[in-house]
Amino acid sequence: MSTKALTLTVPVSLAQELDLASQGFLAEILERGLHELKIERALERYARGGISFGAAAHHAGVSQSELARHAYAHGMEPPFSAETLAEELT
Repeated sequence: MSTKALTLTVPVSLAQELDLASQGFLAEILERGLHELKIERALERYARGGISFGAAAHHAGVSQSELARHAYAHGMEPPFSAETLAEELT
């Protein structure tokens, strides 16, 4: 995997915590955070009626089944398509 250095400006308290972390750990934090942010934004767009549930899953980069689990965790009732049902049964 190729890499690229980034420079971030963060509060001093956060910088002190991050100084103790390894590069791999920091990369994992960013990857997980980005993943969760994509899911949250996709669910927000779906909830506003801007996109279908399938499109929301596509934009989030997850299956409809995974997005449905996140939707339930956020108190939403996602629709169940034949595709989602098949994913849940396998």
